[in-house]
Amino acid sequence: MTHPTPGTVNWPSMPKALLHEHLDGGLRAQTLLDLCAERGIAVPAGSAAELAQWMQSNANSGSLVRYLQGFALTVEAMASAAACQRVAFEAAEDALLDGCVLAEFRMAPLLLEPFGIAPEAVVEALLSGLKESRLASGLILCAMRTDTPEASLRTARLAARYSDQGVVGFDLAGAELNYPPGSHQAAYRVAREAGLGLTCHAGEADLGSRVLEAAQIGARRIGHGVNIMAPPDDATGAAWLAEARALNLHFEVCPSSNVHTGTVASLSEHPIRRMLAAGLSVSCSTDNRLMSGVTLSEEFSSLEQHLGLSITEAVRLTRHAIRASFLDESQRLKAMQALDQWLVRSTA
Repeated sequence: MTHPTPGTVNWPSMPKALLHEHLDGGLRAQTLLDLCAERGIAVPAGSAAELAQWMQSNANSGSLVRYLQGFALTVEAMASAAACQRVAFEAAEDALLDGCVLAEFRMAPLLLEPFGIAPEAVVEALLSGLKESRLASGLILCAMRTDTPEASLRTARLAARYSDQGVVGFDLAGAELNYPPGSHQAAYRVAREAGLGLTCHAGEADLGSRVLEAAQIGARRIGHGVNIMAPPDDATGAAWLAEARALNLHFEVCPSSNVHTGTVASLSEHPIRRMLAAGLSVSCSTDNRLMSGVTLSEEFSSLEQHLGLSITEAVRLTRHAIRASFLDESQRLKAMQALDQWLVRSTA
């Protein structure tokens, strides 16, 4: 099939699949301002635009640890059922307006517990918000790798409890360096036995070998994982890639976020095209729309501008995302049909 001419694509019109978006990193700036006002939380800016700029400046620091600091504000602001429901609904609607036909959103419900809201209430409110939107979507529950294995097990059991109500996956997130995934294998076992999709942040702020460690405990999707393209030597790199292909691992890559956290020096040096060329299953996502100040359409546009991403490659990324989604087969089929129909219209 002939694809649209480069430079002529209306990226928001392209049907897209979003697999990696943190709800507590994707709030609308005005919503964050409203929620902080309701809870009496001091904010470092007086307007939504200024608050968004503060978040993005803080995130674009070259440090994953500093990047994550902005979540202290968003998590406290979200610590009510009404706030969680609003944030989830708006995230789905924003993705829909950006041309997404399928999306998965994620959140670590135990993060809100110190602010007085039970994890069960968090999950139910998030699911309620997502279901208000027409967008085909699901919820992934995150455990934090800096927490104890017991806390991760609580999150996995919570995910299992809501696996028939819209929770589609389990993830391990948070600061990666010095926190290997293996200590959380019991949680992954519980999630796997519940039939949930398994993903894991790995190979972002630590070695590419962490990707394969995540796979060893059951993950079949990898959040970021770009350091699999930065091996200590060619032989090791070839072995890593061969194993990733043999396991059919899927990489949820978030290019702008990777630059902001210092994982990659610039978009023009991002390895996403090399990952595709190496035969890996790869998709493009936003990670945190507020922190990185980017939509999925803007990610594709930036990759086209700075990395020379072709339309053919963008379509491949999207097909990979749809196939790797934890949503059910009928939703994946509808998303693929929407992409195919768009291609026909775009080349007519």
